[in-house]
Amino acid sequence: MASTVGAVSTTYAVSGMSCGHCEATLTRVIGELDGVTAVDVRVAAGLVTVTSAAEPDDAAIAEVVDEAGYELTGRAA
Repeated sequence: MASTVGAVSTTYAVSGMSCGHCEATLTRVIGELDGVTAVDVRVAAGLVTVTSAAEPDDAAIAEVVDEAGYELTGRAA
């Protein structure tokens, strides 16, 4: 189990998600990024929470979300 000491959780708004396949895809592609320790996708809310060892790279996350066919519209309030 990965240590969460000093971990940073950031929630992003993502549009285009509609099902469990969307959840699985985003969990996989974001989870493959360096430093990411956990991904929580809430399809109904249109939110993705990324837990990482340090401040996440918003541009890298946006790129993989876009390549998967979704749109990261920004950090959620």
